[in-house]
Amino acid sequence: MSEFTLKMGEFEGPIDLLLTLIEKRKMHISEVSLAAVADSYLDYVKRLDEMPLADSTHFVYVAATLLLIKSRSLLPNMAMTAEEEADIEELERRLKIFQRIKQQIPAIKEQFGKNVIFAREEDRNRTVVFHPPEETSQENLLTAIMDVLRKVPKVKEIPQAIVRKVVSLEERIGDLAGRMKKTLKMSFKEFSQDHKERVNVVVSFLAMLELVKQGMINVNQHQAYGDIAMESLDSGTPEYT
Repeated sequence: MSEFTLKMGEFEGPIDLLLTLIEKRKMHISEVSLAAVADSYLDYVKRLDEMPLADSTHFVYVAATLLLIKSRSLLPNMAMTAEEEADIEELERRLKIFQRIKQQIPAIKEQFGKNVIFAREEDRNRTVVFHPPEETSQENLLTAIMDVLRKVPKVKEIPQAIVRKVVSLEERIGDLAGRMKKTLKMSFKEFSQDHKERVNVVVSFLAMLELVKQGMINVNQHQAYGDIAMESLDSGTPEYT
């Protein structure tokens, strides 16, 4: 990248040289058009592929210094407020600091990176890559994985138990006694058909035997594996068949 060169009247050279000639009174500030200086620099920047940040900062420093010198030259007796005087002093202070930094740049470039006081911190966003030991093989990896899987607790499924309500013997005895008083005769099949589960049929059969034992009903079975006929007894004397 070529360095910015200013062409103005009889002057041609770097802008630093222009500032030096004015400060040493070898050239008067009235001969310099600050607008022309700014336009020349803007034309120079437009021809570049990217913005030169370092050069631009230096140009702002020189331009601010020229502006301050010209302001004092044009208005030497102008009365200023305390705030305006403070602004001028602050600008002069910053320009002096910038000049000192500029003078130290060659020494900084020479010493930069040689004696590191604060090292750069480790990048925490680095990509982690799995790097197994040299003795790692496909076989021992498979063995390790199988060992881990064997230690994983097994899920045991507990079977669901369905609790069904079973009619009690007392309920069936009371039910059979009440129905026999009303109908006097009834078959066991008719009595047990509303409770078809095996356990309830057994309870119904036990209720029938209990009423026979108490002498409240009489039962008959005319053929093997046939239905049982039940008949109510009017007398209080037990009668067994």
